[in-house]
Amino acid sequence: MSTVQKKRVAILISGRGSNMVSLIEAAKAPDYPAEIVLVLSNRPEAAGLDYAAQAGIPARAVDHRAYPDRARFDAALDAELRAAGIELVVLAGFMRVLTPGFVESWAGRMINIHPSLLPLFRGTQTHGQALAAGVRLHGCTVHYVVPELDAGPIVAQGAVPVRAGDDPDSLAARILVQEHRLYPAALALVASGRARLEDGRVVFADGTDGPDGALLTL
Repeated sequence: MSTVQKKRVAILISGRGSNMVSLIEAAKAPDYPAEIVLVLSNRPEAAGLDYAAQAGIPARAVDHRAYPDRARFDAALDAELRAAGIELVVLAGFMRVLTPGFVESWAGRMINIHPSLLPLFRGTQTHGQALAAGVRLHGCTVHYVVPELDAGPIVAQGAVPVRAGDDPDSLAARILVQEHRLYPAALALVASGRARLEDGRVVFADGTDGPDGALLTL
């Protein structure tokens, strides 16, 4: 009986880590192709660190306030990741802009989830942006991280309808449910090699535009 070869994954968080929780839960499945072996936060007070520790996952803070600049903070982060033998880095509510050098060193091995249907509504306050624009669909996107913010090649997307009477909070709540479904599916695609970065585009192993899990709708 063959065993699944699991990629060693680190999750980077800044707060409660709700997406981190969904990834940790998904990774408990014997056939899931990723193993969460490290959780790092730039904030020692991040609630997600306690959850990870209680789940038996090494969880540490690399406090960005202890470093004089972004480059030295990123160097400390990089050292932690390499010491743990990390193969894939997953950003889950990590509220730091990473330096181009750090991003390039993990090119093709680092993914992020963003609360919009990229390339629409980059940056922050995405739900308010979507409501102001009058779009009928909004959602979330898992993408590879590149030096330009929220501009990396797309792995998977999840969409929800915008309802009459929605405000940013109600829209955010529905999209968070979708994020918790989408991120584990997207990480599985990347960790298994079914989705990979090639010449600046995401290529799927079966030659299609995306297998099951690359698009979710509610």
